[in-house]
Amino acid sequence: MASRATSAFVLICAGLAFAPIAWGGEAAKDGGPAAQARDVRGWLMRIHDAASRRNFQGTFVVSSGGNVASARMSHFCDGANQYERIESLDGKARNVFRHNDVVHTVWPASRVAVVEQRDLLTSFPALLQAGADTVGDWYELRQQDDERVAGHAANVLVVRAKDAHRYGYRLWSDKASGLLLRADVLSARGDVLETSAFSDISIGVRSQPDSVLQAMKKLDGYRVLRPVLSPTTLEAEGWAIRQVAPGFRQVRCVNREMDSAGDVAVTGGAHRVLQAIYADGMTYVSVFIEPYKDNHHGRPMHAVMGATQTLSMRQGDWWITVIGDVPAATLQLFAGALERKK
Repeated sequence: MASRATSAFVLICAGLAFAPIAWGGEAAKDGGPAAQARDVRGWLMRIHDAASRRNFQGTFVVSSGGNVASARMSHFCDGANQYERIESLDGKARNVFRHNDVVHTVWPASRVAVVEQRDLLTSFPALLQAGADTVGDWYELRQQDDERVAGHAANVLVVRAKDAHRYGYRLWSDKASGLLLRADVLSARGDVLETSAFSDISIGVRSQPDSVLQAMKKLDGYRVLRPVLSPTTLEAEGWAIRQVAPGFRQVRCVNREMDSAGDVAVTGGAHRVLQAIYADGMTYVSVFIEPYKDNHHGRPMHAVMGATQTLSMRQGDWWITVIGDVPAATLQLFAGALERKK
């Protein structure tokens, strides 16, 4: 659970700079479809703009499936450069340091560090970078009465899914800065599947990039693993996929090499996994394809942790795993759409 402590925030919002927008309180009610689409996109863009341009430090807590995990997050901006530090506060110690697209994930107890280059799909928070132009086709937004989160006045926004292929969200956005303070993932009935919220946060703190850069240099005595991610396409790897859930489009496809544990990518690793990522502007679905091995893969599996569903199954000589913060039926559509080309 601790390793997922940032997941809900990573998969909540926005990807483009946007100035604060005025809200009359009735825009979503009185406007047509085009106006509603602008409302959804505009608010989410404002939230991401705050996360990428503001300096802040805080402790946030994720409650999911009866489990609770917390982490300490610091984010600093220095011109066009961004620096981030995330320290898990529960379970095994795990620290993440980011300078722009270079990310170090460090496990002090086992003396292992993974150094990788990531794109914006994994930044905080990271949505509307794919599907930004159509997000209003699949979600509608309604504003509720203002509330307070961690001592900050917040706009409360309900983002409702227009079909059964995705979840809804309730978002608390700091009124002064736009920063995301809390996010609930909601089922079609309105049940809260997962909650992520800052329990304390300071916005507008002094930038401290050295606190991130110096930590990234302290890898003496660590086993340093460097991922191998090779861009590719499903077609080039001998696969085809029929129409998936409406609104989702492919945003990335890579081959990654895994170590013997199957959880980190390592140069020269023998275990290769194909990963295709799909997005609808608010959430992601990842499809993993790897050769089936009797001694490695078990029975078909469906697992649930809060909002995150995982579906694994065998398809001929291959093992398929589909993961996403979407209903199980949506994952089944993805798995069923995969075809191995002759």
